[in-house]
Amino acid sequence: MAIGSGLGAQLGIAAETTYGTYVAPSIFPEFTKESLVLKKTTATSSGIAAGRLLALSSRRVLTQKEVSGGIDLEVPNKGFGLILQALMGTTVTPVQQAATAAYLQTHTLADNFGKSLTIQAGIPLTTGTVTDKSFVGCKVMSAEFSCEVGGMLQCQLEIDGKDCDEGQTLAVASYATKSPFHFGQMALKTGTYASEAALDGVRKVSVKIERPAATDRFYANQSSLKKEPILNDLTKITGTLEMDYVATTVDDLHTSDGATSLVWEFVGPIIATTYAETFRIKLPAIKVDDAPPTVEGFDVVRPKFGFTALYDGTNAVAIEYMSTDVTI
Repeated sequence: MAIGSGLGAQLGIAAETTYGTYVAPSIFPEFTKESLVLKKTTATSSGIAAGRLLALSSRRVLTQKEVSGGIDLEVPNKGFGLILQALMGTTVTPVQQAATAAYLQTHTLADNFGKSLTIQAGIPLTTGTVTDKSFVGCKVMSAEFSCEVGGMLQCQLEIDGKDCDEGQTLAVASYATKSPFHFGQMALKTGTYASEAALDGVRKVSVKIERPAATDRFYANQSSLKKEPILNDLTKITGTLEMDYVATTVDDLHTSDGATSLVWEFVGPIIATTYAETFRIKLPAIKVDDAPPTVEGFDVVRPKFGFTALYDGTNAVAIEYMSTDVTI
């Protein structure tokens, strides 16, 4: 029996072959919070019957079902590639570096149609029995990465799903030895693409990647369930830089509305030779939206700059992930 609280909870994920068709979980992320729920739309008959003062239970029908919610977790040094693939859309095969145990995944923006997940949540009763909620047809609609002084690299996922299947067997969770990326490994660089230089004074960074899609594809002949969402707008990538005002580098970009390349990376221990555990977001062109620094008292001036990532016409937005994962 498990502990009858969140201490006994688990989360498992697997890539689906067919949208909305359950696949037993094979990867078990260590999460901090999840809020996945089945949402249902019902309709109740409004027909008049002489003397009836309350609607009949039998006249209420279930017309639509879908899943929504989120998952919060720390970004680990292995086992995160499947989530990145579902977000970015590229089918990725890890590339071995030389003849070492290091494998590089490069996730670039692509159509993420066909990249759906089964996400199985194990939710404990107070008795210690863990109930199964298997959410199928799960699409990663957005991911926000953030890290601040003294903290871990955090990820908040927004999920849209097709249905919840409570008739599956709860998978036996297994956890590989892993560690999270953190502020002590963090670097932020800006400048000319492929020649970026370290930006001083950075205290907190966040980057949010949104994949807008038509999530309302409810049709006849689908038994009240939706078809797989289709991208229906440009990808939106925004972020913030919170920093001490040690130089005017970012402030000048705000004034001129000039573009700069941004690389945000976490480099951990060496896996082999020169290859280290790495999580890296590469944005070839960003423009600073707001806001210029202001003085709010005696303390060090600490502006918060918002930015938007755009296409530079040549280079792709990418997330690079170096780990010992032979497959995603």
